[in-house]
Amino acid sequence: MTSAAVPSRRYAEGMETRRTVLGNSHVDSAEANKTDFDSPFQELITEAAWGHVWSRPGWSKRERSIVTIALLAALGQDEELAMHIRATANTGATKDDICEALLHVAIYAGVPAANHAIKLAKQIYKEMEAGRAA
Repeated sequence: MTSAAVPSRRYAEGMETRRTVLGNSHVDSAEANKTDFDSPFQELITEAAWGHVWSRPGWSKRERSIVTIALLAALGQDEELAMHIRATANTGATKDDICEALLHVAIYAGVPAANHAIKLAKQIYKEMEAGRAA
């Protein structure tokens, strides 16, 4: 970020995309919990991941969501995977999309990684559906 008072254009664009994908509540919580220690990291991911990659014009947020979930599942990044599965409510990626992505994970990254990701996805979708019913 160029300064605390004036964020870079890429940071502002990244923050807008981050809020669109993850939701205001999630981003507000992350911002409220930011410290001097992790502030540089938060700026980096907002500019690089959200401003450079997620804000590019070539793919839809749905497509980026599917790829991101497959990569996180393959890498065993459960916390981030859960966050991005929840974000499908905002990106338009469907349960069928995620099922297909996790089938690819099984073949290209291994059955145990996909099996674990499917278990986690089922839990997250159940929680999401219960939240809608409430």
